[in-house]
Amino acid sequence: MTIDIAGLSPERIVFEISPLAELGVALHALAEPGHHPGLHGWATATTAGLKPYLADRLHEADFLWRSTFSDVFMPFAGLPAGSGAHTGATGACLAEELDLLDRLDEERFVSAALEFTCSNAYGIGGPVRRERALELAATRGPKQLDFTRRLLDDPASVRAWIRRLFEDCDQAFFADTWRRVSTQLAADARHKSELLRHKGLADALHAVSPALAVDEDRTRISADKLADGRTTAVDPAVGPGLSLVPSSFGWPHLMVLHAPGWRPVIHYPVGSPALPGPAPVELLTRRMEALAHPMRMRLCRNLARAPFTTSELADAYGITAPEVSRHLAVLKKAGLISTRRRGRYVLHQLDVAAVARLGSDFLETVLR
Repeated sequence: MTIDIAGLSPERIVFEISPLAELGVALHALAEPGHHPGLHGWATATTAGLKPYLADRLHEADFLWRSTFSDVFMPFAGLPAGSGAHTGATGACLAEELDLLDRLDEERFVSAALEFTCSNAYGIGGPVRRERALELAATRGPKQLDFTRRLLDDPASVRAWIRRLFEDCDQAFFADTWRRVSTQLAADARHKSELLRHKGLADALHAVSPALAVDEDRTRISADKLADGRTTAVDPAVGPGLSLVPSSFGWPHLMVLHAPGWRPVIHYPVGSPALPGPAPVELLTRRMEALAHPMRMRLCRNLARAPFTTSELADAYGITAPEVSRHLAVLKKAGLISTRRRGRYVLHQLDVAAVARLGSDFLETVLR
C-alpha cells in the first residue's frame, strides 16, 4: 500500500489524536476481542456494564467496525479544501469530531458507511449505485440489508441515529476511557512530531511501525500490508496533508485510510506487546510456501532435532543430495534454517524460534 507524498511540505505531515477514531477502534475491540488479547479485561468489564438497549444498537451497527473500519470514524480527512475551519484537523473532543462528521456531504457519508458492502471497490470511488449496494448487502445478511435500505432511503435520519449511538457510547463508557488513554496518545503524538522535526520522516515512520518506510527520494510512503491500494497526500481537491493518528486499542492493526477524495490517514497502535518487529509480508509468504512442501516438512522433522549434513538427509529419505540441496536452499532463503561448518562438513539445522513465531507472525500480518 503506498501514499504519494511528492512535493508535500513537511509541515503538512502531522501527528494528532482523534477521539472518534479511538472510539471506532474501541468498538472493534469489543466486537472482536480475539484480535486484542491484551484488552480482554477491559472488553469484558465494558461489555458487562452496557445497558441492553445500547448493546442491541451496537450489535445492529457493528459491521461499521467489526470486519472493516469505516471511514466515518475519520471525518476530518473527508472534508474538502476550503470547507472551513478544522479542514484536515481532528477535533479536540468527541463532540467536535461528531460535528465534523455532520459536515461530510451526503454522498461521501453514504459511501463511507456502506464500505462493508463494497470493500473490493474501496479504492475506485464514485457514487453508490443503489441496486448494486442492496445486492451486496443482501449477501451479508438481513441486518446489513436493512441498514443499507434505510441509509439509501433516508440518510439524514440514519446519520442522526449514528451520532446518537456514538454520544450514548461516550456517556456509557468512552468518556472515562478517553480520559485515561488520551494523555498517553498525546504524548506519543508529541514524541513522534519531535522525531519528524529533528531526525526526519524515515526515522519517524520507523518509530510508528517497522512496516512503514519512505523511499530515498521522499516521494512515496509504503505500508507493508496484505491489502493493496494507493493514494496521494497532494490531492488539490481535498488539500495536501497526511495525518498519523495513534491508538491505544489498535494493536495489531495498522490502518491506512486511502479512499479516493479523502486525505490519507495512518492509524497506528502504541503500547504494543514486546514482540519482535512485524514480519514483512513477502518474508511470511516465503516461509509458509517453503513449509508447505511435504518433503521439506519431512526434512524439518530431522532438522528440528539436530544438525544434519546434506548427505545424511539424502540417505535418510532416499533422495539425491542435489534434491536435498534444492529443498535446503528454499528453507534457507526463507530464513528457517541455519548452517555452520564443522571441518569439511556443512551442518544444517532448523531455526526453531523462527518457526515458533510463524503463528503470531501470520496473525499479526493478516490483521495488520
